[in-house]
Amino acid sequence: MMTVRTLLLIDNDASHVDVFTDALLNATDGPFQSECVKTLAEGIRRLRRREFWAIFLNLSLPDSQGMETFDKLALAVPGVPTLIIAGPKDVVVALEVLRHGAKDYLLEDHLDRDSFVRAIRNMAERKTADELLFREKERAQVTLDSIGDAVLSTDLEGKVTYLNVVAEKITGWTREEAAGKDIEEVFVIVDASTREPCVNPLRAAIKKNRTVQLTPNCILIRRDGTEFAIEDSAAPIHDQRGLATGAVIVFHDVSAARAMGVEMSHMAQHDTLTNLPNRTLLQDRLTQAIATASRNDSRIAVLFLDLDGFKHINDSLSHATGDRLLQLVAKRLLAAVRTSDTVCRLGGDEFVILLSEVAHAGDAGVKAGKILSALSAPFEMEQNTLRITGSIGISTYPEDGQSAELLIRNADLAMYQAKEKGRSNCQFFEKGMNVRAVERQSIEGDLRFALERNEFVMHYQPKIDLTTGEITGVEALIRWQHPGRGLVGPLQFISIAEDCGLVLPIGRWVLRESCKQAKAWQDAGLPAIEMAVNVSSVEFRNDEFLESVGTILKETGLEPRYLELELTESVLMQHAEFSVPVLQKLKAMGVRLAIDDFGTGYSSLSYLRQFPIDTLKLDQSFIHEINADTDEATIISAVINMGCHLKHRVIAEGVETAEQLAFLRAHGCDEGQGYYFGRPMPALETSKLLDLGTAPTVIDQGFQEPGFLQSVSRQIVN
Repeated sequence: MMTVRTLLLIDNDASHVDVFTDALLNATDGPFQSECVKTLAEGIRRLRRREFWAIFLNLSLPDSQGMETFDKLALAVPGVPTLIIAGPKDVVVALEVLRHGAKDYLLEDHLDRDSFVRAIRNMAERKTADELLFREKERAQVTLDSIGDAVLSTDLEGKVTYLNVVAEKITGWTREEAAGKDIEEVFVIVDASTREPCVNPLRAAIKKNRTVQLTPNCILIRRDGTEFAIEDSAAPIHDQRGLATGAVIVFHDVSAARAMGVEMSHMAQHDTLTNLPNRTLLQDRLTQAIATASRNDSRIAVLFLDLDGFKHINDSLSHATGDRLLQLVAKRLLAAVRTSDTVCRLGGDEFVILLSEVAHAGDAGVKAGKILSALSAPFEMEQNTLRITGSIGISTYPEDGQSAELLIRNADLAMYQAKEKGRSNCQFFEKGMNVRAVERQSIEGDLRFALERNEFVMHYQPKIDLTTGEITGVEALIRWQHPGRGLVGPLQFISIAEDCGLVLPIGRWVLRESCKQAKAWQDAGLPAIEMAVNVSSVEFRNDEFLESVGTILKETGLEPRYLELELTESVLMQHAEFSVPVLQKLKAMGVRLAIDDFGTGYSSLSYLRQFPIDTLKLDQSFIHEINADTDEATIISAVINMGCHLKHRVIAEGVETAEQLAFLRAHGCDEGQGYYFGRPMPALETSKLLDLGTAPTVIDQGFQEPGFLQSVSRQIVN
């Protein structure tokens, strides 16, 4: 049933009333009903008593004339659509009334039923259009106020026309307060580094007539002085003809993300225990120092410090005491050098001091003596007074090496010489100390024939689901069965293989053998588990790497989903823009991907989100240092939470104790790997462990009896 619409005619001309009434009866947009009054005062009283759909108002009434008639009505009952009836001489007045808010006007000398009908129809159409427009505006308003981003718009002159709720919150301006203000007054942005004003993106969008990005590292200064890091873009607003009428910017607060990025960057480049630069940052600073020294024809020195007897303190007085001692040592080292020098903790009780500029090599010896003297004073702990000494090896540029790696290595060699000479002293690197280099050459010579002599063997270490105890996969680990040296671990020859160009054929052999073994286990009826294989930087950057992976999977018949390739953070971040497409192609093959030794390199969070990674492997150095009172526990918890949010599986490497296992399980770590569950072992022994590991009793007992799988693996090997 259609609603009857009531129209009010305020007119004292009886002929107008007749025509008006007749028009309502013949209007097709009805049904309508009419009420008619002769004076403005009576019309206002009627309007206040009930609601009318529209008003027809004659400007010439007994109690009011002209413009004043409309103004009085609009003031008394605002918001009711009003059409004016004017005499032929009042056209100018009628037009002015339109500017005051009237919807239309009719002239008395053209007033008939049809003109009333047309006017009513036009008014109905306008009301329908207005209602549609209102609903659209309401919908747009609700949408803009519901999104998480801030939205701000201006007109062509850069005057603010709109802010949504989020923009009001971030800028500190309400929509009403900001309206008509210059954009630079409401949207104050500066460069975070220089504090100089940034180019306003809204004006730039209008000027260039295209979308423009916010200046990188941009800070928005709120009305109350609070600062927010923001990012996003501005775009011009066009009318129906395509002409710019203003601009709109959509932005959001990225302060937390930037702070996390800075924190993660700091963590990636600093030792968590001492807050000293770690190996990554040392490498960078040493490389820069070498470049500067080369340009200035100057000298730098590298001091490699190892604490004497620290292991005994750590083992006898607890790791917590050892950690506290390392922190105190770090403070003394910092106090003993210039602010331009770098003190780095490599790990354990090893420190490297970079002297960025020394006039003579002997100056480095003097500085080393001061450091040893600083360390000789007793360390007052909570319950102990400890004394400790150190052994220092010194290498200098350019005499002892032209690269960061060589300078550190030669300083390390000199440090061992200091140990041999009775400790608590310093030694300069000498060519005669290069016994390790000779040893390296010997290994390299034998390594060149190891593949063709079939001297390499594969061992496998199980990975355990920390919730169920099931063996979820194994990591493939290469060993070298050297005819004279016995079983040689990868740390003793992989870096040499990389340097002499053998890592590619060795890497392909490892991948093929691992895939072949995984398929063999499946064919033998053992559980289908993941085979994790480490990939070096050289392999990953090789042009034939992708093709090689695909070929090996095809040749061995292993489904890609059972292969997991492990790459370190440093490998992925060396050329992050290169890594992304390679990882995506591997992912498209169906291969699983893991970041190995996570936490020891430098990861950009923006790239970490782009990498199609399945797994984060917590570096074992964090696991070994697990203690409720140390930063390692916080880092591990943070990485586990981050992995969960990024939908990555988290695996802890180097699990060796029941306490470490309990901590990891309590913090929701997915999987573990380490000696607590089983040492790396040959394929035959691993297959027996896989067979046992699938039985429910093994799964249950594995978490009831600490080290159960470890004991099982020992029994198998023995």
